[in-house]
Parts: sequence; structure tokens; C-alpha cells
Amino acid sequence: MFKRIHLIVLDSVGIGAQHDAAEFGDAGTHTLKHTLESHPVELPNLEKFGLGCIDPLPGLGCPESPEAFYSKMSEVSQGKDTMTGHWEIAGLNIKKPFKVYPDGFPEELLDRIREATGRDIVGNKPASGTEIIKEYGEHQMKTGDLIVYTSNDPVLQIAAHEDVIPLDELYTICEKVRAMTTDPDFLVGRVIARPYVGDSSENFTRTENRHDYALEPFGRTVLNALEDNGNDVIAIGKINDIFTGSGITDSVRTKNNEDGVDKLLEVMDRDFNGMSFLNLVDFDALYGHRRNPEGYSNALKAFDDRLPEIVSKLREDDLLIITADHGNDPTYTGTDHTRENVPLLMKTGREMQYGPLRDSSTFSDIAATIAENYKIEYDTHGESLFKEISSDEE
Repeated sequence: MFKRIHLIVLDSVGIGAQHDAAEFGDAGTHTLKHTLESHPVELPNLEKFGLGCIDPLPGLGCPESPEAFYSKMSEVSQGKDTMTGHWEIAGLNIKKPFKVYPDGFPEELLDRIREATGRDIVGNKPASGTEIIKEYGEHQMKTGDLIVYTSNDPVLQIAAHEDVIPLDELYTICEKVRAMTTDPDFLVGRVIARPYVGDSSENFTRTENRHDYALEPFGRTVLNALEDNGNDVIAIGKINDIFTGSGITDSVRTKNNEDGVDKLLEVMDRDFNGMSFLNLVDFDALYGHRRNPEGYSNALKAFDDRLPEIVSKLREDDLLIITADHGNDPTYTGTDHTRENVPLLMKTGREMQYGPLRDSSTFSDIAATIAENYKIEYDTHGESLFKEISSDEE
């Protein structure tokens, strides 16, 4: 049994189109391979873990004696968004996908927002967050209108200048819109507050005061089971938002990937019995959606550079799990997530005979593994990998 489990989600770091990718318009996608082909970098620490053993990757070999267990997982839920991926990791199967709005939101919903906020709306289309504030930011500063936009994800985002609409008001607006979009007619996964600063379209920048308003999970997750059993569940980064605090016993906010790793290292210095759960969002938000393979590749290297620090903090009864929630191939068309398998890397704080694990047909194998480790009752469609990663020390 492991006393502490540290689960890291590298947001959108997919490892190749899964069997049903064509149904999602994503045949041939491969976030890791295409990123590293486009902008080669060395990832020596992930290579040692066996990342290049899962699927051939440019510049990565497959070591004879890997330093972690490795495999890949497929997603069974009907979606390729952040919430669906994380909820499946935590044990759920989302059979009905959230709605997306490729043509913008219906006027009925916009009218409700106008009535509830007393503000008009501009935008209302799929867009890059940085581009839409360039387009409408000056208008928003003059009028106080809300910049409402979406992406190919099931999200409704509201951008506003911090000097025009104070953060407290913007957050209140998003809470109201969140309540509206629980209606099945308008169901979206998340409403996101996107504040920005600057005095012209030439220097507008989004701030780190983003806030996500997600739906509460549709069912009981392994996080709830852990909490009910008296275990700690420490959310780092946007995990608390993704699960709306359900099953979370403590949360730590982060600014970016580097800060996320810093906060994880601080949590690893704490004594607790349960799990830490970290999301590193920059791969997806800054580089995948913006189709920036160079930035994506550099972010992979930056994480690889920090991996030895994380490993150095592992205690003998710790388990480190590294995975992803979906793909977002930065060389692919459009700006949407991509339906891909995700890597699974597991390393303990003790000497073990590491190597390949069976491939998983659902991300929920992680939830099943966590439940078996802590000997808690939790029903999920996943199958535990606990015996495969603990046979050497049981």
C-alpha cells in the first residue's frame, strides 16, 4: 500500500489518435510525435521513465531498464474536453457529451445574460482568447459590454477589463451564467472568467485571475470515496474548479506550469495520507489551442527539467502517476482538442523492477487503482493496476 499518491495531469499531452478518433474528426493526430517532429527537444528524464516505449517518439529511445512503469490509456467517455477527461480519470463514464457552439450561443441565452447583468454582449463566436480581446477589448473598455466567446470545447468564456468590470463583479456574472447553463438546453461544461489588462489592443494581456465555474460531477468520484474514508485529497491548480470542490479536502491555486510544480513540491513536503492531484494547464491553454508547437515543445522540456526534483521528493511509500486528459495536437487544423490516447507513467519511491503495464481501455483504471490501494469501496468501470505495480513489494 502507498500512503501518498501524487497524480499529475499534463493537460492535453496525447500520445496518438485512439481507435475512434475519426468519429471526432481527429484521425492521424499525435500531440507528442508531431510536436517533437516540429520542434525537437531532448526529454531525457521522461525518456528514462519509458515515455518512448509507449509509442515511437522523435528523439526518445526505449531504455532496457526503464525507471517507471509505462503504458497508454484510451478514453471511453463521449467527449474530449478537460472535464470529461478528468472526471473519467476519477472514475466516471460520461455517456452524453457536453454541448459545443461552433456558431455561437443562441440569442435566448444571450438575452438571459443581458437581463441578469444589465450589460450588452459582443463577440459570441468561437475564438482564441488573445485574439478576441484584441478585436473587442477597446470596445469593451468604452462600453462595458461583456465579451462572450467559446471554442470547440463545451465552454462559455467571458472576458472583461479588470478596470472596467472589477473581478468581484465579473465572478458574480459568471456565477449567474453558470446557473443558466445547467439548463439542458444550454448545457456547457464550464463558464470561465477571463479578465485582462492593458490600455489598447497592442498591449492587452490576460491576467492570472482566471476562474472556472464547472458543473459538479454527475456521479460519485474516487475523490469522494477518499474523502469519505478520511483520506486527504489536495487539489493543485485548476483541479478544484474541475470538480467544483467535490471530494477535495484542500486546494492550492497556481499561476502556470512552473508555479504548479513549485506548489506540488511544497505539498510533497507535507505529511498527509491520501493524494495530491495537479493539473499543468499551459500545454493546452497556451500552446495546444494556439497551435504553437514550438511553445508546446519547450513546455515539455521545462517539465522534463523539473522531473528530477519531483522524484527526489518521493518517499518510500509514495506513488507518482503522470498522465493526460486528452490530446491537443498543435500541428493539427483548427483550435480544438484531439481525441487521443494518453500516456501513463507510474513510479514509486522504492526500488522496483519497472517495465510495461497492460494498456488501459479507460482512464478510470487510475481511479480503480487508487481505490484498491487505499482499500476503499468505490464502484467504477475501470480495472485496477495495483497488483501490477506492487507485486515486487507485497
